[in-house]
Amino acid sequence: MTGVGERTDRPPVRARSGRRPLPPIIFLLVLAVAALGVWWNVLQKDADRQADQAAACSSASAAAPSLDPTTVHLRVLNGSDQQGVAGQVAAALQQLGLIVDEIGNDGSGRQVTGVGEVRHGRDADGAGAARYVALYVPGATDYTDTRATSQVDLVIGPAFRFPDDLASAADVESSLAAAASAESAC
Repeated sequence: MTGVGERTDRPPVRARSGRRPLPPIIFLLVLAVAALGVWWNVLQKDADRQADQAAACSSASAAAPSLDPTTVHLRVLNGSDQQGVAGQVAAALQQLGLIVDEIGNDGSGRQVTGVGEVRHGRDADGAGAARYVALYVPGATDYTDTRATSQVDLVIGPAFRFPDDLASAADVESSLAAAASAESAC
């Protein structure tokens, strides 16, 4: 006996015909590949931004400090065959405000090549003053020795041509401004 509301003649369950599962799967795969491409691009741009910031910070940490020229004490030494070039450079640096304690010939026995060499001690004050002095003689190499003072030696090399190889106060200020902008990017 069948109860009220029961149906005994159910139609058989049929498989859905005419529907293919492949097009929706392909659409989902294309959508997933596009999403991966977008995220890959975002992550690459973030990595590039972080690398640029790290480069700016490293150049800012190696940049010359902005010092008062009257606090920088140096010796100007002639390491070339040119007569009187140390005196000319010393006079020009004094006009720019630096304190020149001694003018003479280089007696260290080191071979100086190029436009010159900036020698200094290992202490932080000497290294900062040396980076500042190097702004006045672009292309001068850096040499750290064992001195315990913050005094800097500027040794004029054989390739130095006065006054062409000596930077002006405006050149030094623009270099310091560029370093300050790099430091602000950190």
